[in-house]
Amino acid sequence: MAKHDCVIFTGPSLSWSEATSLDKGLRCCPPAVRGDISKTAKAGVKIIGLIDGVFYDRAAVSHREIIGVMQSGVTVVGGSSMGALRASELDSFGMIGVGKIYRCFKDGVIEADDEVAVAYNPVTFAPVSDPLVNIRVAMHSLLKASIVTNDTSNALLNLAKSFFYVERSLPLLLKTAELRGLINGRDRDEIEAFLANHDCDLKKRDAKLVVQEVVRFCDKRRSVHDDR
Repeated sequence: MAKHDCVIFTGPSLSWSEATSLDKGLRCCPPAVRGDISKTAKAGVKIIGLIDGVFYDRAAVSHREIIGVMQSGVTVVGGSSMGALRASELDSFGMIGVGKIYRCFKDGVIEADDEVAVAYNPVTFAPVSDPLVNIRVAMHSLLKASIVTNDTSNALLNLAKSFFYVERSLPLLLKTAELRGLINGRDRDEIEAFLANHDCDLKKRDAKLVVQEVVRFCDKRRSVHDDR
């Protein structure tokens, strides 16, 4: 089985170059819209990794679509973004969920779709906003390092929730928080300095786990075919 028989739908959560750096034989596709997974399965792909998917201005990948391809024998792995959301809803039907975000959706720790939503450049797929789930990680890290108090962390997180997802970003969050008196200028400088040296991109970490799991299934399937 060739690696190009395994497809990853990704973009803002994990760039194509980052995905293929984990395995050069993978084939990457843009964030999935409704119908993409079915078309991919009909083309003969046997293992699909769903990381990113469009949901706002186009129809999102449906539950029925994913269930249908799994019933046809295709393995579907999800995590990080749309993949995590769908996996939390469809793991009982056989979809494989990986990563912390998937587990948080599954356990009800987070529930809203916009926890993982971002705006991104339609050409490069680079994100131009920050997902709420990553901001949660940032607030937790700041609290753990005693950079902010629990009250301030909660206030910043509630402020982030109030932003529409396309406008949600840490720079805007901190600027708005300072203007509203939630933090002062020195607080903002300290927070920015801390975050500049700490990785809070949980979506990217989980996306890499999706790639690793897809590669594992692909290698396993190829080994079975080679043994015949």
